[in-house]
Amino acid sequence: MKLSLLVIFAAFLSTYSFAYGPKSGGDTTVKKDGANAYSLPAANLPLSKRLDFSVGNSFFRNPWVQAPASTDARDGLGPLFNTNGCQNCHIKDGRGHPPEPGDLHAVSMLVRLSIPAKTAQQKRSYLQNGVLPEPVYGDQLQDFSLANQKSEGKIKITYADYPVAFADGTKVVLRKPAVEIVELQYGPMHPDVQFSARVAPMMIGLGLLESIPEETIRNWAEEQSQEEDGVSGKVNHVWDVQKGQFSIGRFGWKAGQPTLMQQNAAAFNGDIGLTSHLFIEENCSDSQSICKDLPNGGKPEVSDKILKFVEFYSQHLAVPVRRNVKDSQVVKGQEIFSEIGCESCHKSSVETGYREGLPALTNQTIHPYTDLLLHDMGEGLADNRPEFLANGQEWRTPPLWGIGYTQEVNGHTYFLHDGRARNLMEAILWHGGEAETAKQNVLQLDRQQRDALIAFLNSL
Repeated sequence: MKLSLLVIFAAFLSTYSFAYGPKSGGDTTVKKDGANAYSLPAANLPLSKRLDFSVGNSFFRNPWVQAPASTDARDGLGPLFNTNGCQNCHIKDGRGHPPEPGDLHAVSMLVRLSIPAKTAQQKRSYLQNGVLPEPVYGDQLQDFSLANQKSEGKIKITYADYPVAFADGTKVVLRKPAVEIVELQYGPMHPDVQFSARVAPMMIGLGLLESIPEETIRNWAEEQSQEEDGVSGKVNHVWDVQKGQFSIGRFGWKAGQPTLMQQNAAAFNGDIGLTSHLFIEENCSDSQSICKDLPNGGKPEVSDKILKFVEFYSQHLAVPVRRNVKDSQVVKGQEIFSEIGCESCHKSSVETGYREGLPALTNQTIHPYTDLLLHDMGEGLADNRPEFLANGQEWRTPPLWGIGYTQEVNGHTYFLHDGRARNLMEAILWHGGEAETAKQNVLQLDRQQRDALIAFLNSL
């Protein structure tokens, strides 16, 4: 009996290492390095379902074209859009990036637009829609258009230096972006317009995040409200188009979408200019006739069948395996991550619930390092643009799993909602608000401790 217990314990250690082992996505986790680390189906997805994954991948990857076209399953692009295919923003299913200074083509970043709700009618509209779109340009700027047509404008980003010093005297110069919209083609914007630059997030593990029980997320919010550590996340309640009611928000930088189906349909509509049964109108405002003047790809342009395939694909993109989990520096970094308070928001472990028809996602022990809650991140990260219950300083905790693969997959290490951070330490040093104490703890770390913390994050 004792020998059997030792064998079992040794097997456990070999799989799970220090605290949480290599399988961040539970049984869905895949072992893959290199540029395609984010692009594989869940490891436990049966072969009978991999064709559905591949079909969804094809509609996610391949470009849409102008209507009318012989490829009528993929026509209807635009006429105003940010890209002609999902993969152009979510590069290799990974993270987007801001344009370099002087570059007006922001391919994998977009700018959300809105105005403050001041009148009673505007406030009622805000409650239903979560934002009040800019009257001419809508709720996001489309910086591309069909040939011989006018895009809405171009995105110009400049940066100002923002120096920070560690307790040991080491200095870091952060960069703070300023967003400007230039070359407007449809008239001036509202004088109170609000901008929010957003890079495309990575696509891995989304189906698992969708499978975290609502009760779990609400319990996290309740537990944080009772603790006295300055961290108090809240749930965003957003409009669920399919249900016709408010639901818990999970997706997007401010948790503004309730489901992957709605997230995908909204991206088809806003980013590519395509209609679906969830968003039946093209993405032109009443001040823009271009959508009425040019032919479309039918009503809807994205069929329910295509939406289902893309939903299935986005639900089953696997999280890659953790690396170097037994390395002493990584183990030390994980201890520091916990000790300085990062796990208050970046929840390291959770169980998914039952998903009817989705057995690969059901009852998985996962390690996403997020609570999916909104947190006040301070004035430094504020976009001052509310979205449903999220105010201008609040952001959803982004998951950290797979973050160490960013350089391999995307060829850069730009982080945070607008890509301002050029590496993981810069991202940490932008934390404020509820995370101010954790950031101050990081500023007290010496070089070896900082290196260990980054080594841990890169192991995820």
